[in-house]
Amino acid sequence: MRLKGIVSLIVLGSLSAYFIYEPIPEAIDQKWKLMVTNSLFRALSHLADLSELLGLKDYMGVMYFITLAERVVPLSDQHVLVTEERFDGVEVVLYQPQTDRPTADLRRAVIYLHGGGWCLGSSRMSPYDALARTLVTDLDAMVLSVEYRLAPAHHFPVPYEDVYSVVKHFLQEEVLARYSVDPGRIAVSGDSAGGNLAAAVSQQLRQDPDQKIQLKIQALLYPVLQALDLNTPSYQQNRDMPILPRTLMVRFWSEYFTSDKALFRTMMSNTHNGPESADLLKFVNWGAYLPESYRADYNYSVPAVGRDQAAVGVPAPDGGPSRAIGDPRASPLLVPDSALRSLPKAYVLTCEYDVLRDDGIMYVTRLREAGVEVTHEHYGAGFHGAMMFNLWPVDFAIARRMTDNYVRWLQENL
Repeated sequence: MRLKGIVSLIVLGSLSAYFIYEPIPEAIDQKWKLMVTNSLFRALSHLADLSELLGLKDYMGVMYFITLAERVVPLSDQHVLVTEERFDGVEVVLYQPQTDRPTADLRRAVIYLHGGGWCLGSSRMSPYDALARTLVTDLDAMVLSVEYRLAPAHHFPVPYEDVYSVVKHFLQEEVLARYSVDPGRIAVSGDSAGGNLAAAVSQQLRQDPDQKIQLKIQALLYPVLQALDLNTPSYQQNRDMPILPRTLMVRFWSEYFTSDKALFRTMMSNTHNGPESADLLKFVNWGAYLPESYRADYNYSVPAVGRDQAAVGVPAPDGGPSRAIGDPRASPLLVPDSALRSLPKAYVLTCEYDVLRDDGIMYVTRLREAGVEVTHEHYGAGFHGAMMFNLWPVDFAIARRMTDNYVRWLQENL
């Protein structure tokens, strides 16, 4: 009986070690805490794979548990007034200061777009609720958090269109007046997939001749910006890093576009580009746009160009000239320099241990070359999603540093 107990402990210890221990670089922030946190993500991912294999529930349907586990009901408190509304049919959560200041005294506003790979996440998750309250109190600002529809139930361009509709609705004189918002002090911001949407919206607004009120600044937190080359140095270096390994990011991309698993397989091998992407690959040439210190020992090679992606289930968006993978509304890094020159001042946050690191850095390079003022904050000990690990028991010191620096930049530039 005693031997059986010892064997059970050994088996349990081995399983625990398998799920908890990972070869994480020593430089990464609070590595053991990150290992324990990521073990929960890995366990859920294995369960999601098994569920999809058995035909019980699709992968993202199981992973959505992360969103549900963090879900809260945003409530007003003595400092923040919270209301839930619909802007142009899309759900939004509004956070405003509880104050006696005159309504004629205009305040700034932050439009915030949550992350989650376009498939997960919600503005009603506790980390986003906490961040919105911080922005309200520290900036005396209104925060508009958008609950856009998610893939795979709603593929591209639906999430983008939801966000664009909300922003266009909000940037009307009568709407801004209703909330006492200064038309000249409005920011758009987002993390990860939310950073992607924020960058895309910033670009499209500047190209809209009918848009009178424009954004003052854009703040992009470890954004995902291109789907053409999924083998950049950061994708290679961080392919097995916690929170967002390469396989998961590739799955997010493929699920954003289509439910056809063929695209996931070709994206995993970086052979997903069709002839329509050939002329766009120059915009994601990390051999040119990535500083040498980030290229390390990796040598650039042009991604393979194969058959038309319509053959593997990628639709042409709205009958437009480009197909979804090369559409700048999905990959904001793909616009020409002429479309970058008029963009608002930018803040870009990147993390060393993140597959998306190079997307952000290449965008910084291209924006600067186009004459856009950019503040780039790179965290050498950072990992993807770090800023949203801001609540106990998964509160990280780096999340506080990131938030403080981000809020300070908004304070000084908005």
